[in-house]
Amino acid sequence: MSSRTVLLGAVLALLVAPPALAQMTIVNPVLAAKAGAPQFQVDPFFPKPLPNNWLLGQVSGLRFDGNGNLWVIHRAGALTSRELAADKGQARCCSKTPPVLVFDPSGNVIKSWGGPGAGYDWPKSEHGIYIDDEKFVWIGGNDPTDGQILKFTMDGKFVLQIGKRVEGPDSNATDRLGSPADVAVDTAAKEVYIADGYNNRRVAVFDSQTGAYKRHWGAYGKRPSDEKRPPYDPAAAPSQQFANPVHCVRFSKDGLLYVCDRSNSRYQIFRKDGTFVSEHFFEKQTRLNGTVYELAFSQDPGQKFIYMVDGSNGEVRIVERASNEILARFGRVGRQAGEFTAVHNIAVDSAGNIYTAEVQTGQRIQKFRRLD
Repeated sequence: MSSRTVLLGAVLALLVAPPALAQMTIVNPVLAAKAGAPQFQVDPFFPKPLPNNWLLGQVSGLRFDGNGNLWVIHRAGALTSRELAADKGQARCCSKTPPVLVFDPSGNVIKSWGGPGAGYDWPKSEHGIYIDDEKFVWIGGNDPTDGQILKFTMDGKFVLQIGKRVEGPDSNATDRLGSPADVAVDTAAKEVYIADGYNNRRVAVFDSQTGAYKRHWGAYGKRPSDEKRPPYDPAAAPSQQFANPVHCVRFSKDGLLYVCDRSNSRYQIFRKDGTFVSEHFFEKQTRLNGTVYELAFSQDPGQKFIYMVDGSNGEVRIVERASNEILARFGRVGRQAGEFTAVHNIAVDSAGNIYTAEVQTGQRIQKFRRLD
C-alpha cells in the first residue's frame, strides 16, 4: 500500500468520524439519573459558510421562529478593519454583514436585513432578538445611549419603537429604557416584558401594540434603585437590587417569568404582575461577570430542564426545573468545537438541540445535537 493511499485513508477517516460527545460533567449523579439528564454532541458543521463574503461579528442574540428557522443578531460594527479587508480592496475576505441573519435548519442563510433607517433609532450595540407568536421581531441594544427597543415585521419593516436614545440610568422612568438586553412578549395580553438592563435594574412592561407604559419592578418585586452598589461579594447577603445587567426574561409554559440577574449569579422567578416567587443561585463563588447569562427551556410539555449559559466559566448547565438543582454541565473556556469564548446566548429547537452564541472575540454560533 502506497503512502499516498494511507494518507488518503486517514483524511477520509477524519471526514466521516462523528463529532465527539460534549464533555459532560455530572454534578448530581442521583438526581441526574432519576431525571434522565440529556447528552449532547457538538456539530462542527453548523452553520454553513456565510454567503457574500460575509463574516459574523459578536453574536448577541438568537431565537427560533415557528418554522424552525434560527434568527441571529450580531454586532457587525464590532468587526475590525482587518476583518473587513475585502470592503477596502485589501484582501479577498471579508465584507460587512447585515446585523439580522436567518438560518434554515440546515444552517443556510435564507434572509438578512437590519441597520439604521427612517423613523427609528437602530441600536448602537445590538443585544437580544425575539420572535413573538404574531411573527414580529423585537430587538434591543446595550450601548449606554440605547434607551429603546424596536419591533419589525419578519421582512424588516419597521413597526414600533418603545423608548428613545438617552444617556444614564433611570430605573423608574416610564418613557425610556436603559440599555435593554432582552424581550419576551405575552401576545394574549398584548404585553412586552423587557430585561432593562445594562443601565437600568428592572423588568419593565409595555403595551406591545401601542408602546404605552404599564408597570415595572426590581429584585424581589420591589421598587428599583439606581444607587451605586458595592462589588458582588459571594459571602454577603443577597443583593436587594438587581445588578447590571438584568440580562434575560423568559416565560415558562406555566406562566412564570424567569429573570437573569447575571452579575448576582442568580435568576429570580416572578408572576406576570411582578409578584416574587423564588430565587436560585448558581456558582456563587464566581466573581467575573456573573454566571446566569441566559437560559432556555427543554421542549418537552413540562419543560423539565433549564439550559443555562455561563460566560464567566465557559459552560452550559443543565438544571432540573422542578428543583432548580444543577444536574450536569458541559463546555469549558476555549476556542475549539464544543468550547466557549464569552458564551452569551442560548436557544433550543423543536428537536431539543441546543444552539449557543458568543460575543467578544468568540464571534460564532455553535450547535449541540441532543442524543437521547
